[in-house]
Amino acid sequence: MPPGDPMQDKSKALQAALRANSVCSCITLDRDMLEATLNSQTGREGFGEQLAISHPHLFANSPVFIAPETMTVMTRVVRAVETAAALAQYGEAAQKWAPSGSAPDLGPAGALMGYDFHLSESGPVLIEINTNAGGAFLNAALAKAQRVCCFGTDGSNGSEEDFGPAIARMFRSEWLRQGRTGTPNMIAIVDDAPLDQHLYPEFLLAKAALERQGISAVIADPTALEASGGKLLADGCKIDLVYNRLVDFTLDEPDHSVLKSAYLNNLAVVTPNPYVHTMLADKRNLSLLSDSALLTHWGLPKEQAEVLGTTIPATTLVTPDNAASLWAERRHLFFKPAQGYGSKAAYRGAKLTRSVWSQIRDGDYIAQQYAPPSLRKVKYDGEAVDLKVDVRLYTYAGSVLLKAARLYRGQTTNMRTPGGGFAPVLEV
Repeated sequence: MPPGDPMQDKSKALQAALRANSVCSCITLDRDMLEATLNSQTGREGFGEQLAISHPHLFANSPVFIAPETMTVMTRVVRAVETAAALAQYGEAAQKWAPSGSAPDLGPAGALMGYDFHLSESGPVLIEINTNAGGAFLNAALAKAQRVCCFGTDGSNGSEEDFGPAIARMFRSEWLRQGRTGTPNMIAIVDDAPLDQHLYPEFLLAKAALERQGISAVIADPTALEASGGKLLADGCKIDLVYNRLVDFTLDEPDHSVLKSAYLNNLAVVTPNPYVHTMLADKRNLSLLSDSALLTHWGLPKEQAEVLGTTIPATTLVTPDNAASLWAERRHLFFKPAQGYGSKAAYRGAKLTRSVWSQIRDGDYIAQQYAPPSLRKVKYDGEAVDLKVDVRLYTYAGSVLLKAARLYRGQTTNMRTPGGGFAPVLEV
């Protein structure tokens, strides 16, 4: 390639990021600053110190590096996915996965979507899309507590500085998208047994962030909700909007019946809701989004179809007709339940047993070309350790609000890996 060739420059940037992830051992996290930030943001003295004790592996000490071109591609992927999801024929195909009548489109685009990527030597690979993407409020605080590293940059950037106002605008937009006027007065952050959730501290951060923007908020178990007089109530207080963190994506569990009724009967704005999950986060949709020819045929601009075709691993539904061939090719595949989350019941094909395969074959599963995560070398207890990397973009309506990484061992990004946890993403 001639000097100055864009492809050569891109290759250099990608190689620089890969090298930085393997050689930079800087500890950029200022834990005292993080604790002070968490205390300030929640208005709770000692909150940050207690979080460090109860969640010792929630935050990594070091950042993850990416090339600017990688960020550009990931942003294009988000926009292309949401453009594709608006196509009529895509919608018809995606609705086939949904239980009949369970997911009307009431307007919301889905609060704080999560687009999860692995980093390869040739660029980012979209692994999945999530509607219950946790960690955004924690990562916004993390970004404010970074020192400069040996590559001359710290973990903060402008998007984090504007995170609180952006979140308020997002929820107000969801409110308006469902035909309301003005602004929601009360938002309920809803999850099963919220006090027992590993990321309950984030709910406190979310509540405080909304209140700083002039929006009242409560944290509620779905069983505390009731419908009365055409209103959704929590402990007698009228709820205008529900920030839904449940992993029952269709709201079919008995304890969620009041919330589902409120959604179906437009008693409150629910975001993200079953329709958003059906359109974007059901993993069977990856079989549509990875098929660039099909998307082009449906009317997606060719450039966007090609971006998706080159960044989403080939994905197919597991059926009785293709089960034998998928078993034969299993070493190159990764199997995920269509309604799965958090790597639960997901399996690397190379490690499958016959008994597990029978469950996959008889269940609602997808088979995805295996795209291994990249590695980040960090120091923990004075030793160099290699941790897997997952990069998440937190988005709203096709726009990126925040970027972050998760460092982990094993198959699950469960924030319990020594030396791992959430990490800022730096462009180099």
